[in-house]
Amino acid sequence: MSIKAEYQTENYVKKVARISSQSVVECRFSFGDGVSEVLAVCPQVSPAGCEVSSGRVNYGGRLVCTAVYADVNGKPGRAQKGAEFTHFADDDRLAPAQTAFCRLTCERCTVRRDGSSFLVTAVITAQIDVYGAAERAFLTSAEGAVCRFEPVKLSSAVTFSGESEVEDDFDAAGVEDILMHDAKAVVTDCRCGAGEIRIGGEIYLSLLAMRGEEPVALDRVIPYTAEILCDEAVLPRRALCVAQIMQAAVNARVDEERGRCSVNFSARLSFFGEFCEEHEVSAATDAFCTDSEAQVRLSTESPLVCREIKSLTERVSGACSVKAKIDHSCTFRVIITPRAECTFSADTGVLEGAVTAVLVYSREGETHGTEICLPFSVNVIGEGVVVTDVAVNGLSVRQRAEGECEAEATLRITAAVLEPAPVTYVTELAEGESSAGEGSAITVLVPARGESLWSAAKRLKMSPEEVAKACGGVTFPLGGNERIVVYRPKK
Repeated sequence: MSIKAEYQTENYVKKVARISSQSVVECRFSFGDGVSEVLAVCPQVSPAGCEVSSGRVNYGGRLVCTAVYADVNGKPGRAQKGAEFTHFADDDRLAPAQTAFCRLTCERCTVRRDGSSFLVTAVITAQIDVYGAAERAFLTSAEGAVCRFEPVKLSSAVTFSGESEVEDDFDAAGVEDILMHDAKAVVTDCRCGAGEIRIGGEIYLSLLAMRGEEPVALDRVIPYTAEILCDEAVLPRRALCVAQIMQAAVNARVDEERGRCSVNFSARLSFFGEFCEEHEVSAATDAFCTDSEAQVRLSTESPLVCREIKSLTERVSGACSVKAKIDHSCTFRVIITPRAECTFSADTGVLEGAVTAVLVYSREGETHGTEICLPFSVNVIGEGVVVTDVAVNGLSVRQRAEGECEAEATLRITAAVLEPAPVTYVTELAEGESSAGEGSAITVLVPARGESLWSAAKRLKMSPEEVAKACGGVTFPLGGNERIVVYRPKK
């Protein structure tokens, strides 16, 4: 008997690719002869477009570098330079109709003297998520075959993006000027519902300020909330979201009579993210023929659904490396631009990396800056936990012995709990070679422990109803000690 199969076809959206790319961007500072050394450079990078073409994604951004230097008298000053850049990444899976979101981070930043100027070289890493339309087809009915129909949940990725403004005012006692600011935004919660995405997070702000003749570091955690309209965000569910700082400004207003400084921080944030939209259908998950070998093609999808977003705090400490030669003649003045560079292994649950910062110190009346590095390894326990962001909230360094330094830092770790939602369905069913004439009058099936009614029917090439009738009062799943005897009448 030939098979007459009917299928249902539908379109959905899935993540096509995740691409990583790096580019090098340079900024040149010309200070003249009055600058003896660049103490620190703070790079801030923001995206400026991401477009997909055939086999290629083009992206761009803007790098703003703030340099703090010491003049010949040891007095610190600041300068700022910006540079726009474009780059691309190739992948055979890319097509013009797809949508891409780009997340930019500055991996490394080095400074070297080039004649009378200083050249800042930054390595920019782009992580690009590409989404595209796809098509799925599943079996809904079949004459001439035995099918197992079950309710299955099919999902489609829904992407969203938007922007928001954040502003914060606070007092900084005794501060006379602000030389540098470094900010990092993280998302600590993201929920869907009622046609909008509600985002909550924190901005970790680090300031280098002057209090009299002495530089000081000021740290502040600024909470924020944002709402993005999304028509598909109807049901309450969690979503994955990334926040980036597009533009940030710090303004200080000094009241000399009261000895107070009022600081205003403002930033423009951009967000992009995704969540899974599920719907339930009745589809065949397996099929076979009673008188022939059926050719069954199965399709398996395993989307990751965000169930929870966790915010963890870990304190790390130990010996740290210092690029410059440090001894007891050095006086530590301030630590600035602390950042975490790390990787997370989902297989082991270990977060490994290092906290880097710039240590400003003085020796024999001269001010210098050097990079320090504190390695760390943290276990992030939990099934399905994936670290999405790491920020540094506080760093201290001391000289435990001459030439040896140790540091202590507080890490703020944001992690998402992702639960796989695998689903398998029949996407193609065809009749194979005939097996007529291979049957016998009596068939004895020796089942395995835990064998289901469907697997027994598939092995016997009988419908589940016929097997259940032949087994009498046998309960499925089987224990493994039963014997199923099937008598076939002579035709």
